[in-house]
Order: sequence, then C-alpha cells, then structure tokens
Amino acid sequence: MRTLLFGATLALLPLSAVAQATLTAETTTPGSTPHYIDTTLAAILESAGVASLQITEGATLTNSVQAVAEGQLDMAPAPLILPFLLSRGIGPYSGIGAEEGAKLADNIRVIFFNAGSAQIFGYYNSNPVEDITKLDGLRIWNGPPRGAALTSGRALVQLFSGLKDGEGYEGVQNPWPDTVSSITGGGVDAWTIPEGLPSGRQIAIAAAGGTTLFDVPSDLLNSELGQQILAAPGHAPYSVPVDEFRKAYAGNDITVVTDDDTFDSFATAFGQIVNADLDEELVYNITKAFLEGEERFVTSSPRGPFLNMSFGDIDGPSQGACGAVQVKMHPGAIRAFEDAGHTVADCLRP
Repeated sequence: MRTLLFGATLALLPLSAVAQATLTAETTTPGSTPHYIDTTLAAILESAGVASLQITEGATLTNSVQAVAEGQLDMAPAPLILPFLLSRGIGPYSGIGAEEGAKLADNIRVIFFNAGSAQIFGYYNSNPVEDITKLDGLRIWNGPPRGAALTSGRALVQLFSGLKDGEGYEGVQNPWPDTVSSITGGGVDAWTIPEGLPSGRQIAIAAAGGTTLFDVPSDLLNSELGQQILAAPGHAPYSVPVDEFRKAYAGNDITVVTDDDTFDSFATAFGQIVNADLDEELVYNITKAFLEGEERFVTSSPRGPFLNMSFGDIDGPSQGACGAVQVKMHPGAIRAFEDAGHTVADCLRP
C-alpha cells in the first residue's frame, strides 16, 4: 500500500520535479560574490525544475576546481587563474605535475562567466597606513592559505610598495570563514581582498570600527607592472564610477579613496565550471535557466548590477579567456547561448 501511494503521489507531481537532477557544488563564504551567484543559481534551477544544487559553503576554490576536474564535484565557481595553473601543474597544483595537471584541466568546461570582484586595499582608521606605497614592516591579510585570491593579494601589495610577501612585510593568511574575525581581532595592520560591490565582508569589518578602502592609483595601474597584472591570467580591468562605489556602502563607516572619478582596480575573472562529461542536455537546461534568470541575478541583491555576468555575446578576452587562459565552454552551454541569440567565440569551443 505504501509503495502504491508513493507511486500515485509521483504521478501527480509535475514531470520536471520527477526528472530534476541532483548536483553537488561548492562555493565561498556567505557575503561573497561567488556565494551570491551560486545560491541564486540554485534557486533558479530549483524553480525551473532543472536541478537541485547541494552546495557546500566556505570552500577553498583551489580544491573545488581540482574536484570538478577529477569528477568528484559537479559544479564550482572558478577564478580563471586556477585552471591555468592546473594546466601547468604549478602554484597550488605543483604536487600534481605538468602532465597530470594538463589532463585534469582538459576536463574542465565553463557554462558562464563573471567578474564580480575587484582587488581592494583597506585599513582601520584607528590604525591608519600613512602611505599605501610604503608598507614596510606591516602585517597584511592578503588571502586564504593558497589560491587565486592569495596570488592577487600579493600582486597588489607588490604593485603598491614593491614588496614581496615575507620580504619587507608579513603576509597573513586564513581560510575564508576566518577572514573577518582575523581582521577585526586586531592581528593585522591592513588587508587586501578581492570583493564584490557592496561586500558584506567589508561591511562586517567596518562594524568593528571605521575603515578606509583604496582603489589602485592611476599611475600605478598604468605602470608596466600594473599593466602586467591587468593582463595576468585570471585578471580583467575593473572600473566603477566612484559615486556609485560610495553609494553602495552608504550608511556604513567606510571611506573610499580614489585619485579620480572612478574606482579602478583589477577584477578576478571567474567561470562557472562543470566537468566535461556532464550530460549535454542537462548543461543546456542549466544554462538556459541561467540566461532566463538574468533579472533575478541583477535585482535580488545590491551587488547585482556590478556582477559583470555573461548574459550576452561572449568574445573570450572580455571574460578573461582566450589568452593565457585557454578554458573551453561546455557544448550544452554554447548551444543555450546560441539558441538565445548570442554569439560565442571560436576560441571557447572544445
């Protein structure tokens, strides 16, 4: 009788609910751009009856990217520098080696892109940094223990001051869930973090005392090193009118300093990745739901308009790809973009 009732109940359910796939995903901590994108995507996919995402929060994306490449995880947000490093078996993937790293990287496919976070530099007003180009002897939080954010954080400090981590300043690293407590606990003099706009993390940090946030001064950004960093794997230019940037933090004790009318920095280019073997029709439906959910992504959070997400034509370089980063899109995703009337560059086709 119980089996018959269960069968009858299934028969009454919408077909989409019965056919819905269950996928595993990892993302960063709440308050971050990847977390907002992943949780919004999960809600959209659930509503569309396409898939149920079982999301693990607070992940180190270095590990998540490898897990997707190995087929142990279905989906993750990937700073595009990570597939680049994996393909060469260097940096956090040096233990894997170049040959195995290249094989693993070839298993990664992107379904859409975004560049919603930009590198900032901050400190507490109660303990100000008198000159951001002179950071000698300071303790600076510059990222999690490894990964793309740490690479970008170290790059910013070097651009500002010419100093390398451990050579002139002490870099402090903690896992993402411990970032706010590490900074508010008074153990560092300053911090540099890739942040979306507005950042819940920066608001939480400022709740413990007024802070000042800096962009990258124009002379440094336009320097030879600055241009190298902009063009580095996983980076893209970032520029927002400073009035909009300040408005995003209105009501919080956060001072924003720039040298002109825009907040300029380098963005962290992201791709939402899946394994190459994930079913093409499922990926098509996921991407189709993503494209149809544009309004929800843009309007469900104050940071929505600043996500720089790929809802239109995809040329590659604008998304941080088709240069040093040679990621490919999943065929199901390409088909969804093209069916929606958008073009996808040949360099992104497998």
